[in-house]
Amino acid sequence: MVHLLRFLIIAFIIYVFYKILRYLFDPKRKLDEAFEKEQYYFYDDIKNVRKNFFITYKGAFFEGEKYLGTTNQAFEVVSIFVWTKDSSKLQGFTKEDFHFLQNEIKMSYPSAKINWKSPIEQLMKEE
Repeated sequence: MVHLLRFLIIAFIIYVFYKILRYLFDPKRKLDEAFEKEQYYFYDDIKNVRKNFFITYKGAFFEGEKYLGTTNQAFEVVSIFVWTKDSSKLQGFTKEDFHFLQNEIKMSYPSAKINWKSPIEQLMKEE
């Protein structure tokens, strides 16, 4: 009986330690923390094309939808639509900020054409 109790206590300690580590290294938690601190963070599952990616930058929260297509070499993400749910957070953003975001997205998806949804689209067309 004592051995069983010791085993259960050790198993519980290992389980708690595992949960703490999973919490500390959870990318969604890091995304939320970066959003609160108005920092840059790119959250994406590159291996899963069906999952959207999320970016937080200067207090704004962006979401990107990926579309798979063909290139000359292989099937890759060829089109990306990016938008923000709260356009009021875009106050103070410049074209350079959106070019920075485009470059960061291009690092993960070099073959993709990035399309911005309104109101960012109008700003980027004025080039």
